[in-house]
Amino acid sequence: MDRRAFEAEGDRLLAAAAAEGVVLRLLGALAFAKRCPLHAHLQETLGRAYTDIDYAGYGKQADGIRRVLAREGYAEDTMMFVESEGSRMVWNHPNTGLHLDVFLDKLAFSHTLLWAGRLEIHDETIPLAEMLMQKMQIVQINEKDLIDTIMLLLEHPVTEDDSGVNLALVARVCARDWGWWRTLTMNLVKVKQMAATYVQLPEQEQRRVAEQVDAALARIEREPKSMGWRMRAKVGDRKKWYQDVGELAEQVPEG
Repeated sequence: MDRRAFEAEGDRLLAAAAAEGVVLRLLGALAFAKRCPLHAHLQETLGRAYTDIDYAGYGKQADGIRRVLAREGYAEDTMMFVESEGSRMVWNHPNTGLHLDVFLDKLAFSHTLLWAGRLEIHDETIPLAEMLMQKMQIVQINEKDLIDTIMLLLEHPVTEDDSGVNLALVARVCARDWGWWRTLTMNLVKVKQMAATYVQLPEQEQRRVAEQVDAALARIEREPKSMGWRMRAKVGDRKKWYQDVGELAEQVPEG
């Protein structure tokens, strides 16, 4: 299945869910392509192909999600729902072989990203702030994650609300949790460094990414830190600040 067919199926399932009043939102590679159309070509320069479709949803709507996806021809791996304690659903289409992941209420990888009350912000994808955090929470980050973040920062301004990448929300998460702060700020620096040497980007776009990263880091630093943050900061890197990925690795949205 080519990229356009993946995108069309992702949209078709979004529409089917919406018609039933079920909240599904794209995350992962399809979300970045959808929200960053002017720079989606950067994904293709890496020769990236979609391998599955990832959605966010609410656990309270699990039955509705089942009803929609079953009607659309998908079969659930019910053991994954049990093993994940109700936080993840896996679906496969017996004819096309297409694989779906639905992450309920949260995405737990190096850190935990919560959906509570946020999936209504945009009709098709998780919000831009959560798209940034989805990538920046990966301790062992790779090139594709950095490229997706570059796309996001080229396409959307960093802002104080959900009209852009909501840095007020990101800063609050980081101010409560030193581990989140450590990983996210570390990775933002890597985004800036990569953009500065990425030959596919004109100099003007390299500067744009650098300015956006600098603005994001400054906003995060201005946010008053909690007592727990300050106490954990004294320990620093001497103690591991992120969750082991091990068995979680396969849960991370592709792209």
